[in-house]
Amino acid sequence: MSTDHQKYSLDNQSGYIREHAKKNNITIIKSYSDAGKSGLNLSGRPGLKKLIDDVLHNRISVSYILVYDVSRFGRFQDADEAGHYSHLLKKNGVKIIYCAEHFSEAQPEIFTLGLALSRHGAASFSRNQSEKVFLGQVNLIKRGYHQGGLPGYGLRRLLIDENHVEKGQLTFGQRKSIQTDRVILTPGPQDEIDIVNHIFDMFNDEGKPELVIASELNRKQISAENGNTWSRAKIHQILTSEKYIGNSIYNKTSFKLKQQHVINPEDEWIRYDGAYTPVISLDKFNRANEIIRSRTIRLSEEELLEKLHILLKKKGRLSGIIIDEEEHFPSSSIYRYHFGSLLRVYHLIGYTPETDYSWLETNKFIKNLNTEITSSIIGNISNEGGWISDASTTGVFHINDEFTLSIQTSRCRRTSPNSLRWKINFNSNFPPDINIAVRMDSTNQTVVDYYIFPAIDIMSQTISLKENNPYCFDLYRFDNLISFYRLIRRIKLQEL
Repeated sequence: MSTDHQKYSLDNQSGYIREHAKKNNITIIKSYSDAGKSGLNLSGRPGLKKLIDDVLHNRISVSYILVYDVSRFGRFQDADEAGHYSHLLKKNGVKIIYCAEHFSEAQPEIFTLGLALSRHGAASFSRNQSEKVFLGQVNLIKRGYHQGGLPGYGLRRLLIDENHVEKGQLTFGQRKSIQTDRVILTPGPQDEIDIVNHIFDMFNDEGKPELVIASELNRKQISAENGNTWSRAKIHQILTSEKYIGNSIYNKTSFKLKQQHVINPEDEWIRYDGAYTPVISLDKFNRANEIIRSRTIRLSEEELLEKLHILLKKKGRLSGIIIDEEEHFPSSSIYRYHFGSLLRVYHLIGYTPETDYSWLETNKFIKNLNTEITSSIIGNISNEGGWISDASTTGVFHINDEFTLSIQTSRCRRTSPNSLRWKINFNSNFPPDINIAVRMDSTNQTVVDYYIFPAIDIMSQTISLKENNPYCFDLYRFDNLISFYRLIRRIKLQEL
């Protein structure tokens, strides 16, 4: 289910499919869903991935797969990709039935043509939607509005209404709740503004590099954004970001249709100069960036590897922090951009970290997936007529102004060749009313099921789940969240 039309709600699709099955004497034995997904690729479709995997590994025995229409199977940008997955299922004796489509296999030529056109139409719809969203974002940027992302040290997000009347600053984690409201950046507290100017003065006038500036601020116990410590990278970001001189820049990078992250050339950037009240003078900013440009040397990948090899001999070990804190040295992000990941760079120079860092990649994937799952659940709550606002505690949401909700994705850990565990942690200081735990499979690629725990039933800070759990835990287990959405659905009461 994506969020483009009410007819694609999970309930509407499910009802239509069940009615089709009833008319054709088909028994439904299992349901799979991808709530809030656009269907552009398989990586963002845990439900479809599990369905295909279950069929290929004979975990389920079925004759048909019922799908609402072609677009619900996927809006794959390459029609051959949809054909590939269909062929895999067909080879295993499973036929896909598109319930809401008007073409039938009773007329093979029309069916083949109709399927091809529908696949093309599904892909085209996503491309058109992507372009509309992009143009909408561009329009807002050109009008001086802030489009997502943290404001940065010394800046704050200011909420304004459609008439540009200020409604107050948004704190960390807060979001606008009215569609016509907009967000702009505004200077933060005076003490932070003074620190930003002091950073530029130390860099421009005193010749202090980023690492030294960060060290001095930390030594004076001056906290960075959100109470963090300063680093070379944080100082460099302040020195190079045009938002400190009031400029808004968009489309420096793009990830259209979830195909590939692209660093766009400068002539494709969307700019609005003077969008916000500046924190520092244009002269200070230009002087700092002239210094940075003058020391920038473009290195080949061979030269980057050689420099890293020399750093390894000097330090004896490597990490992202060691690389970023080395003065006059390419940042770790440059290595990630050129080689994909630091672990791959380490392999290329023959360096094996003392610790097995493979779990880092898994944790990174789980963290990103948790963001996707959370966005999907929040989107579905909105589709059911509910409303959401951030609570004061990070990661907790107020639902319908009635209860608080926390969502966590639990990665699978193999404790022995035949034993799997899932660890679920609960916030004991500010416990939300409802905790949703999303369990991943043994490869940490696909969602297995959901556990919904009310706070009143939580007796400990941590729960460890097995593949087969006692009845007291299985009471809270669900294959999907449809029942949860039904519980919070808002309905109109008819006046008597």
